[in-house]
Parts: sequence; structure tokens; C-alpha cells
Amino acid sequence: MKQVVQSVSGGELKVAEVPQPEPGATEVLVATRRSLLSAGTERAVRELASASLLRKARARPDLVRQVVSKARTEGVRSTLAAVRNRLDEDMPLGYSASGVVVAAGAATDGIRPGMRVATASAGHAEYQAVPGLLAVPVPEAVSDQAAAFGAVAAIALQGLRQAEVGVGGSVAVLGLGLVGQLTVRLALASGLNVIGIDLRDWTAELARRAGAVGLVEAGAPTTEEILEITRGRGVDAILIAAATRSSEPVARATEIARDRGRLVVVGDVGLELDRRKFYERELDLRFARSYGPGRYDRTYEEWGVDYPIGHVRWTARRNIEAYLDLVASGRVTVDDLVTHVFPVEQATAAYDVLDSDPRSLAVQLSYAAPAQPSRNAITIRPRRSSPRLRAGLIGAGNYAKATFLPALKAAGWADDLVAVTSAKGLSAQHLAQRNDIAVVVPTVEDLLARDDIDVVFILSRHDSHARLAVQALDAGKHVFVEKPLALSQGELDELTAAYDRNSGHLFAGFNRRHAPMVVRAREALATGSGPLTVAYRINAGSLPHSHWYYDRRQGGRVCGEVCHFIDLASWLVGEQPSVVHAHGSGRGETALEEDVSVLLGYADGSTATITYCTRGHRRTPKERVEVLGRGHTVVIDDFRRLEIDGSEVKRVPAGKGHHDLLAHLRSAISGGAPDRPGLEASFGTTKAALSVVAALAGIQVNPSRLLTQVDPATAVDAGFSS
Repeated sequence: MKQVVQSVSGGELKVAEVPQPEPGATEVLVATRRSLLSAGTERAVRELASASLLRKARARPDLVRQVVSKARTEGVRSTLAAVRNRLDEDMPLGYSASGVVVAAGAATDGIRPGMRVATASAGHAEYQAVPGLLAVPVPEAVSDQAAAFGAVAAIALQGLRQAEVGVGGSVAVLGLGLVGQLTVRLALASGLNVIGIDLRDWTAELARRAGAVGLVEAGAPTTEEILEITRGRGVDAILIAAATRSSEPVARATEIARDRGRLVVVGDVGLELDRRKFYERELDLRFARSYGPGRYDRTYEEWGVDYPIGHVRWTARRNIEAYLDLVASGRVTVDDLVTHVFPVEQATAAYDVLDSDPRSLAVQLSYAAPAQPSRNAITIRPRRSSPRLRAGLIGAGNYAKATFLPALKAAGWADDLVAVTSAKGLSAQHLAQRNDIAVVVPTVEDLLARDDIDVVFILSRHDSHARLAVQALDAGKHVFVEKPLALSQGELDELTAAYDRNSGHLFAGFNRRHAPMVVRAREALATGSGPLTVAYRINAGSLPHSHWYYDRRQGGRVCGEVCHFIDLASWLVGEQPSVVHAHGSGRGETALEEDVSVLLGYADGSTATITYCTRGHRRTPKERVEVLGRGHTVVIDDFRRLEIDGSEVKRVPAGKGHHDLLAHLRSAISGGAPDRPGLEASFGTTKAALSVVAALAGIQVNPSRLLTQVDPATAVDAGFSS
């Protein structure tokens, strides 16, 4: 399909041919008919993408601080590679559109194929995978052109909600671009007295045609006119829909507001405030966030859980519904705001109009999508003949780009990557182009059906690992699956059964076992006998709350990362734990606990303590392992320095074993070496990690006996004792 994208590094815009997205259970697949280019928002995004690195840094100083911190802890070379990787991407553009539903996820409600919908959060593309709650049925009386305004209109309407002005009240709209014009029309339809203010006469005239008082900003004379209109009181609320770094719009709003009036920031403006002006009239400053409640909430957008109407009347979806109803009833019209329409193939011309024509207000792209999406693969390059082991990748996220692909190439797989797929076709295409992967395929099923793939690397989100690994094994492939292997004992049982009934190899992404320093440490410890005492300290660092690790469906940081450290401790001991105890900080829900202490006991008398903390100083190295016993003391300091029996061991390569594991995988498959010993260790690690989650809920666990689903509410006589 065609999709409009822009280079993050250089700002170049193009219409790319990418695979169609695959909708999840809470998503709908929509064939787009119209999409809207918002002059203000889209121009700002393009300008930032086209800016120099210095300008980007000035615009996002928070990200600069993250880069500096990463360089101090992980080294300049690693940090530079990560930054280049993030800049070397194509960014999808657009967020407001309309189209026809092609497929609806099993967990969507009230959406069926063939329905016309207004969509929010998706881009300018022939097909969109849209959260079910952000795909809103369009009344028959509303055109595709008008429906495409839905998301932008919801932004304007949310500003009005925040203003809380009743029928007969007065509002002023500062800034009469597209959002400002929509705000004017929605306010008029709500029974408000509306004043539109802008520096341009032609936008003020548009507001006048809609029925508002349209004023050209002239300072004191404009203030006097507003006071006259409002009987000397000032307006009840001012909605600031401007886009400027200046704080002048906010300052100006304080001059025309009534006593205890309300200022609502809808656009992006400077916020250097004069306290005196706010204090003297006790003004209220508010912000309107995007389409309304639910936007940027994982529960709402990704899980499809709507807010009860008795608690949240106007959600993002209901705001779009309200706009569509107003258009259907004829109380709001928007067709006169559309200044240009281009076919999607001419998207670059559409953006040129936004840049060159000051009177371009709402520009739309039109689409002639077929009734059913194509499932054809996209060839990036002709496939090389007779590769040794041919590989396919599932997943194209940041880990795949920044860490896994470089390690895969270092392990000798560079010439053997045949195909890639991901839920977001654009991500898969970008990864393929940058890594010389032959083909981008639209779905996992298409990739697994290919005869030219021997090995499948699974790099997707954690909740899909076990399911995809089972599918790949049953398809006759060798499988590498990133950690964690599974998020429940039931998943692990299914994976074990799939491995046993097929002949393919199965490897897990527990790479630290293969790190050169760990190999050397194991050699030293093997010269003695007896139990070991392992102390493992991890300064993990915090993550933004929006990170997908905080999605409970993904297993949290215990299943997703602490499993690494359980695995290494057990690998050094040479056994799997028979006893697991854990204690957490008690912050947040148990499944998402992220500051934990874990005690592992082993049958030979060995013990391991794992201290995983997210609140340490950023400059402190991430990992330190100390092992005592069998006549030796081993210290591995952040996989950069190895000390055995008090002396530093030189000439042992640093690193956490990523490419060493992948080289071992190639050798094992090519030579037919058994993978069961390492796999049994991976199964044991997974059971222990699940036991930690249960132990955090206050349930004592025997890792050899686990419930199908680790759930304290159902923990009865299945290896648990409280």
C-alpha cells in the first residue's frame, strides 16, 4: 500500500510502498477514502524533522540529557549507534481520516466490515490499523470529506469542554487556523456568543461567514471592541488555538477575559506568564489534551476499555461522535474549509501547497483503495542464491534495529536474511532497507509459509513470544525467541509440547550465558567443587510510565528482564533453582513490580541473591556479579571488567554475549548439535521468573510445580503454599 512518510533525520517527504498493517484484537483495518492535512500541526512536525541536529536538540533538551546519560554509562560508540538508528527512520504523517472498515478485531465493539468510519491517530495511508475506540461510525448524511475532519474537530471540541461555558456565554478564539475555525463553528453550534481573533483578515472573514464576530488583532482597539460586545465584562473563556513560541497569545488573553475567566490552551504557545494579571482577576489557565479523555491511555487505546459514561461523559470517541452528529444535523459545515484535494500519489504536492500558499487551510488526500487489502510481499532486493541458513525475522522494533541486527550480522548472518514482517509494515520496510533484507511480507503466516526460510527469529512483544514460537516450530522451522519464553506455565507447556513433536531447534535469547567473561568465569569455577554464593546487583534505571513494559499483558520487568539475571546466576551455579523467594517495594500492582530482591536456593546448597533496582544514580554501572565458592572469587563488573581471585583478567572481550549466542545458534543448527541442555536451562529460568511474580503476591512457590496461569486468586494446591 501507499503511505506518506518523512525522514526523521533529513526531513525528506515521500510516498512509500509498504505492507498493509495487521490489526490486533482491539483494532480495525480501514481502507482510507480521505485524510486531512492540518496546516498548523503538519507544518510544525515537518519543520522539526527538517531541522538540523542542533535545532532538534534545542527543541527536545530532555532527550539530549538522556543521550548524555547513556553515553556516560554505556559508552560513546554504543550511544552514537543508538542515536543514528533512531534518526535513520521514516516517520508516518497524518492523524485524521475517514474510510471503510475492511476487518474488525475480535475485541472491538459495534464495528463491522463495510461500515464507514472516521479515524483518529492513524496516518496518510491506503490502509490504517486503528484502535477500535478511535474508529467512529459515520452517519449516512456525512460525506467522507467532512468525516475526515473528525480527529481535528475533536481537538477543537475538547478545548470547548475544558472551557465549561454554558449556553449564552461568550468565548473568544485566538488564532483562526484550522483548529480555530472548527472551534468557532462548534462553539456557535453550542449556543455560545463567539469572537474570532487573528492577525489575518481573510481568516477573520471566514469566522464572520460562519456567524461569529471576526476581528483582526489591533491591540487596544480590539480590546475596546470586545469589551463593548460583552457589555464591559470581558469574555467568559478564551481558547488559544495559535501556534507560536511567543507568550503573547496568553498575555493577550488575560486582557480580554472577565473576572475569574478561563483561558484554555489548545495550540502550542509560549508560557512565560505574568502572575499579576492572573492573580488580580483570579484567572483560570487550563490545557486541552488532544481528542479528549482516553487519548494516550494504554487501557483505552490499546486494550479497548472504554470509560463508563457515568464517570467520563466526553471521551475521545464521544467527542468525534458529537462532531459527526453536528455535521449530520446541518448545524456544523466544514466543506468550505477544504482548499485543495490531491490524490495520495501527489502527497508531496499537497505538502508543497501547505508551505507555499498562505491561504491553504485544510488540504485533503483522496484514495482509491481496492475493496480488499493485498497480501503481496514487497521485494527489497533480489534474493541471493543458495544461502547457508536462510532466516526470517518477526518484529522490527527498537531492540531489533539497535541491538539484535548488529549482533546478527557480527555472528555471520548478514547474507542470509530473507524476509521480515511486523505489525507495522513501515517499520518492517525500514528495517529491511537498512539491513539488506530481501523481502517484506505482510503477515506472520506468510513468513512461516515460505520454503526459503529455515530459521525464524522472534523479536516481537512479550505476550506473543510463546504463541509465535509454537507456530514457527509447527511450520517446520528452527526458532530463536527473545526472552521471555513464556508468560505462564500454560504457555510454557504448549511450547515444550511443540518442541517435542517437531524436529526444529529452539533457542531462547538468554545471551549473557555466552558472554566471553561468563565463559571464562565458568571455566575457573569448574576447577573446584561445592556450593556457590552469587550476588547480582542491577541498577536498571527507570522507564517512562508510557513504556510498554507497564502493560500488564507483557509480563512486566520481572518476566521481561529479571529473567536474564536469574538465568545467569543459575548458569554459573550449573543448576536450576529449587526454592524462590522474592520481596518487592510494594509500589504499584504486583505483576508490574520493578524494585525487587530475589533469593534463589539450589539443591547443591548454592544460593543467589538478585537485587534489581530502578532508583539508583544513572552514572552507576548497570550490572555487577560477585561469585564466591569452590575456592574462587569471581567479579564481573558490567561486562567490561573481569576479576578472578583478586586479579583482573586481561584480554577477555567485553560484551553481553549477543553475537556469541547467535554464532552458537548457527553452529548448533548447522552441525546438528543437541540444544536440549541449554533449552532445559531456559525452561527452568522461565519457571523461576514466573515463581518470582507469584512470590511477590505472597505465595510461596516450588518452581517445579506451577499453575497454568500464575494468578494468586486461583493458587490452590498446585505447588503453591501460602
